Amino acid sequence: MSATVGQLAPDFSVQAYDRTKNDTPGEFVQANLADYAGQWVCLYFYPLDFTFVCPTEIVEFNDALSQFASRQCAVLTASTDSAFSHKGWCESHPQLRDMKHLMLADTTHALSKAYGVLKADQGIAYRGTFLIDPKGIVRWASVNDLPVGRNIDEVLRILDALQTDKLTPCGWKKGEKTLN
Repeated sequence: MSATVGQLAPDFSVQAYDRTKNDTPGEFVQANLADYAGQWVCLYFYPLDFTFVCPTEIVEFNDALSQFASRQCAVLTASTDSAFSHKGWCESHPQLRDMKHLMLADTTHALSKAYGVLKADQGIAYRGTFLIDPKGIVRWASVNDLPVGRNIDEVLRILDALQTDKLTPCGWKKGEKTLN
């Protein structure tokens, strides 16, 4: 199965690093897509822990969590690193210490492969972003090459457009007229 727009998102059950609880320094949990049934999910992949572009994206997504939450959208991130690597990175990187969304550990590469973002020759994921609706359908997918960071405002704009369930013109922004 692959993550194709209009199709059911590939399900998963993987170990994750969880820093979402304010009273704990982080813990390891099992994360399943099924846990998010009935709500929107933004699942984004990044290549590796302890790199340069990746933390800029993770921090931007983390800073936008309230915007995603206001749209009833959970945010999850994944790389082919282990949950232990995620933990070490968050503890050593000042901006990642405030991480408040799950970091999925795709050590088998099955998740990256299922979503079509695995760069198999290097065992890492491309910068894939997927918006999954409350019924588990992939409604949007975007994949950037390794050196190019994504735009979180654009992800939110697309989420807003999808949530109107109407036709939206090029460059449409929340609050503007839709095409009826």
